Amino acid sequence: ATTFRLFHVSVLAVVIGALAGVVAFLLFKLIGLIWNLVFFQQISTQLTDLTVNPIGYWMLIVPAIGGLIVSLMAKYGTSKIKGHGIPEAMEAVLENNSRIHPRVAFFKPIATAIAIGTGGPFGAEGPIIQTGGALGSILGQVVQTTAVERKVLLACGAAAGMAATFNTPIAAVIIAIELLLFEFKSRSFIPLVIATVVATTVRMPLVGGAPLFQVSIPSFSLPQALPFYVLLGVLCGFVALGFKHALYWTEDLFARLPVNEFWLPVIGGLGLGLIGYFVPMVLGVGYSAISQILNNQLPLTMLLTLMIFKSLALMVSLGSGTSGGLLAPMFMASAAMGSIMAMLLNMAIPSLHLQPGAFALVAMVAVLGASARATF
Repeated sequence: ATTFRLFHVSVLAVVIGALAGVVAFLLFKLIGLIWNLVFFQQISTQLTDLTVNPIGYWMLIVPAIGGLIVSLMAKYGTSKIKGHGIPEAMEAVLENNSRIHPRVAFFKPIATAIAIGTGGPFGAEGPIIQTGGALGSILGQVVQTTAVERKVLLACGAAAGMAATFNTPIAAVIIAIELLLFEFKSRSFIPLVIATVVATTVRMPLVGGAPLFQVSIPSFSLPQALPFYVLLGVLCGFVALGFKHALYWTEDLFARLPVNEFWLPVIGGLGLGLIGYFVPMVLGVGYSAISQILNNQLPLTMLLTLMIFKSLALMVSLGSGTSGGLLAPMFMASAAMGSIMAMLLNMAIPSLHLQPGAFALVAMVAVLGASARATF
C-alpha cells in the first residue's frame, strides 16, 4: 500500500512539475509585457533593466498605481497575495494542513506581474514558489490525499516553480526539504526530484537551457583568500539579520501610519517612485545587473549605489505590503556588498588580487542561506 501511495503521489508530481514549468514561463512573459508597456510603450516580453528614467515625472506615480491595483486585488481577490511568497507557503504547511486556496494560484502571479511591471524592485521567484505550492496543494485537495501527501505535493509545486525559474533542479529539491518539508524521506524526496526534473525539462524549449545568471569567475584565489571568505561569511550573517530586522521594522512603521491598510502599498509605491526617479536601475527584477556584478563589470560607485538603493527600494515597497519576491533584490544587494568588500581589500592590500565576482557569488549564497536558515 505504501509503494502504491508513493507511485500515486509521484504521478501527481509529474503533473505539478509540468504545470509549474508553464506557469513560471507565463509569469515571466506577463512581467515583461507589463514592464515594456509601462516604461517603453511597446509590446514586448523581453525583461530589461532601466539604465535611465524613460518616463520622466510619471516615474513618481507609476509604482503607486501598481500598488493601488495590488491593494484592490488583495481586497476583492485574496489578502494572501501580499508578501514575498515563501513564508506564505511555509505558513500553509505549518498551520493549515498544506491547504492553499485556489484564488492564491490565480491572483498571486497576476499581482506580482503588476507590482514588478510597474517598477517593483522584486524577483519573480518567491511568488512562483507560492503559486507552484498552491497548484500542488489544490491538486492534493481535488484528488483524495492525506495531509502528509498534500504537504509533499505543495513542496513539489514550490520546488518545481523554483527549478523552472532558475534552472536549478537540485537546489530546488534541497530548499524545499529545508524550508517546507523538514524531513528527508523517500516518500517526499522521490516526488520532489520528479517534479523539479519535469519542470526543468518543460523550461528548456520555452526559455532555453542556460542558467539565469551567466558567470565566468576566473578563480576563487584559494587557499590564500580563505581568511577573507571567513570574514565575508561573518559579515553576511550580520547582513542577513539586518535585512530581517529592517523589513520587520519597515512593516511596523507602515502599520502605525494613521491611514487605512488599503492605502499602504500606494504610499510604498510613492516612496519607490521617488527612489526610481533618481536611481532607475534599482527598479524591476534586476537580473542583468546581478549578472554584471558577478562578472565584475560595474565600478565601485555604481555597486555602492545599487547596494544602498536596492535595499531601500525593497524595504519601502515590500514593507508596505505589496506582492513580490525577496530573492532577486537580496541577491543584488548582497552580491554588490561582496564585490565592494573584495575591491576595498584589493585597494588596501594590492598584492591580494581578490576576485570581486567570486566574493559577490559567495555573498549572494551566504546571505540567502543565513536569512532563510537553509544552509545547503
